[in-house]
Amino acid sequence: MSLLQVNEVTHSYGARTFFKWKNHSKTVLSDISFSIEEGTCLGMLGTSGAGKSTLGKVILGLEQPQYGQIFFQGYDIYKADKQTRHKIRRDLQVVFQDSYSSVNPRMTAERIIAEPLKNYEQLTVTEQKRTIIELLERVGLSEKDLKKYPHQFSGGQLQRINIARAISLKPKLIILDEAVSSLDRVTQTLILELLRELKENFGLAYLFITHDIKAAYTISNTLGVLEKGKLIELYDSKNQFLTSENPVVREMRGSILAEHPRFRSIGTRVSRT
Repeated sequence: MSLLQVNEVTHSYGARTFFKWKNHSKTVLSDISFSIEEGTCLGMLGTSGAGKSTLGKVILGLEQPQYGQIFFQGYDIYKADKQTRHKIRRDLQVVFQDSYSSVNPRMTAERIIAEPLKNYEQLTVTEQKRTIIELLERVGLSEKDLKKYPHQFSGGQLQRINIARAISLKPKLIILDEAVSSLDRVTQTLILELLRELKENFGLAYLFITHDIKAAYTISNTLGVLEKGKLIELYDSKNQFLTSENPVVREMRGSILAEHPRFRSIGTRVSRT
């Protein structure tokens, strides 16, 4: 049984004029099906407007699709009872693109990370603080950062706090919705290395939603390509993606500028397609 199974999901948003809703709607996801296994990362690629973020919301239970099913650990997330939904919320976490809007600016790093622990764990004050310090150290920060507020961190540091919060309950799957897109290239590399390390150490699975092929290539085991709400290709290996003759994929590959030696093999292959 797959950790996550998405079956024939279709979702639409109603179109609207200045005065009222129109009768027709815009389909943003059309007949989407894929699965994610434990301990693996699926990189979901697509340009702006492809439906990537909507897909993430549907899987998180924030947008119920018109058609299709989402199974997480064997449970239909939209038909599960209250107790099961509570368990799903623990095992399914998310890190969004904007690290600053993802946190309460009036809360310290300690309180931000403590939120899920208070909701799901029964820890003493001492145990909770020790756990939070361990989480901060795990993501490359330290005890001295406990009492800092969001504005006192860089974007990359704050994203590390969001990641610490996401892993605090040892979830099975984390949805990373453009989680490194707003960061500079050096910070991106550091965060991606951190995510890869956490994946290996904790057996995490990721749905890595991004428009950045290099970022997806760095962390993903398999790759999917969304285009205008449709999953046009799903690749079991990164090599399949690099050699695909699909015109959309070829265009995506053609946009890669191999400015770093690590990715020049990608650029070389692109030039021959």
